[in-house]
Amino acid sequence: MALLPILEFPDPRLRTKAGPVDPARIGDGAFQRLLDDMFETMYEAPGIGLAASQVDVHETFMVIDVSDDKTRPLVFINPVITARAGDQVYQEGCLSVPGIFADVTRANEITVQALDREGKPFEMQADGLLAVCVQHEMDHLIGKLFVDYLSPLKREMVRKKLAKARRQAAA
Repeated sequence: MALLPILEFPDPRLRTKAGPVDPARIGDGAFQRLLDDMFETMYEAPGIGLAASQVDVHETFMVIDVSDDKTRPLVFINPVITARAGDQVYQEGCLSVPGIFADVTRANEITVQALDREGKPFEMQADGLLAVCVQHEMDHLIGKLFVDYLSPLKREMVRKKLAKARRQAAA
């Protein structure tokens, strides 16, 4: 396994809309290694979700593990949210927007359909943190970031703060 570079805001590649994964590709060794690499990258970062778009792979899939002990990895390939209910405000962060957290309102309960790691279809009901994570990662797959829920002024402040942090890291 290998750690993958995570794209950071405002990298324009994060705005790319991902295309569907060809189900015939799922059993391919290279695709399975990519999933393993994404999990390793996510755990090391550390994070609870990682969309393929964040590692410059513009296909519709993501990995998630919201368990405290990191023993419940989930793979969602070509996910679709089929139902939403309620609202919740959650303070979100993002591996592509390091060190920044903001309140975002999302559905409290969702139903999502996807293919699993083996290419088998499944449907899952999720609420709370898992629902937030699924929605957050699915936004990445359509080129949307959690900072897009912020006002333009706050988004510009985030951009400047990240640029300053990058300059200081390079010095």
